[in-house]
Amino acid sequence: MIPGFPLHGLTYRRLVPLLADEFTCYCVDLPGTGESRWTASTDFSFPGHARLLMRMADTYGLEEFAIVAHDSGASVARHLALLDRNRCRALIIINTEIPYHRPPWIPLYQKLLGLPGSGYALRLLLRSRWYVRSGAGFGGCFFDRDYLDGEFTELFLRPLVRDHRKALGYARFLRGFDWAENDAFATRHADISARTLLVWGRDDPTFPEPLGREMAGQFRGGAAFVSIPETRLLPHEEKPEEVARAVRNFLLAGRTALSPG
Repeated sequence: MIPGFPLHGLTYRRLVPLLADEFTCYCVDLPGTGESRWTASTDFSFPGHARLLMRMADTYGLEEFAIVAHDSGASVARHLALLDRNRCRALIIINTEIPYHRPPWIPLYQKLLGLPGSGYALRLLLRSRWYVRSGAGFGGCFFDRDYLDGEFTELFLRPLVRDHRKALGYARFLRGFDWAENDAFATRHADISARTLLVWGRDDPTFPEPLGREMAGQFRGGAAFVSIPETRLLPHEEKPEEVARAVRNFLLAGRTALSPG
């Protein structure tokens, strides 16, 4: 289970209990996020993240796996599905980057976070409730913006305010995104052999649902598509039961299809 920017593995805290009776769930913190360790030599490219996850699968002795991934984590997941196609049997993507689509603000933040002192500026912005709830902040993440108060802020935003190195790690992570690699998925999606499901927050302004549906046709044989109403960028945070139902049904259907007879 791979989180997207600027979240970490705990974004799946509501999803895991709904799936753990049938599946073993591994929630990761990619380098630069959560409690991960990183250095100046860390490869923050998305193929680099994917290679690291391949080593993790080796360490745990996984002979096969399915991936659940969100946002930029799903861009990493697509690289992983291509690099480790023999073990990756299913790919579930939740609201993610779309070839040739540039989401609001992100390319600008990539440039700004490369400037001296940008980490401190980011921490100041995250102290502002007005910024957090704005379109430039996290206003597009939730259909109900009250989710931005309380647990979400404490888990994902306050640590960046308190810890300069965490803020710097997220800046390094974001700067590792290559838009040309993302655009190349327009043709590379067809090379992904894993069964694929797209789960989408229907009201997402960052990655509009119609573009997600169009992208589903780029995968080999076409990807299945499930739309979650009254959610935006984070349907798994806002309606975990509906997302878990879609994930469970898709994975169990695949398990049945692979069973003898």
